Amino acid sequence: MIKALETAPILMADDDDGDRLLTYRALEKNQVPNPLVTVMNGEELLDYLRRTGKFEGLPAPKPCMVLLDLNMPRMDGREALRAIKADPGLRNIPVVVLSTSRAPEDVEGSYDAGANSYIIKPATFDELVRMIAALKEYWLEMVELPPNPGTSFHA
Repeated sequence: MIKALETAPILMADDDDGDRLLTYRALEKNQVPNPLVTVMNGEELLDYLRRTGKFEGLPAPKPCMVLLDLNMPRMDGREALRAIKADPGLRNIPVVVLSTSRAPEDVEGSYDAGANSYIIKPATFDELVRMIAALKEYWLEMVELPPNPGTSFHA
């Protein structure tokens, strides 16, 4: 039997085509059953989560997690994170920040804004595969999430 969490998408907000492609390949290599949905910036991320803009009426489950880059055009990850965690309908979706920044203010600011994890983007594909394996084990196999992630959005 397939659990709802296994079919819920992983939502990745990152403006870098290469990072999105490598993440898709690392998920595939780790046999993560969840589909990867990608958006290019914080505005698209919030549109997807709220089913507005080009995502209006999209019949899909909420993501089981958000992989969030901090530095994106239009609306950066910091603003998007604050908006997600301020929204009662979205705040319990786990948000994992994936950033190249090691700046203490980015790490602390992300946790202050409600990030569930902060991970420095791996430098190699092999490191990315190991990171995805750890995310899979922890967020998709070990942790008990509230019933909201993986269930459908309500219009």
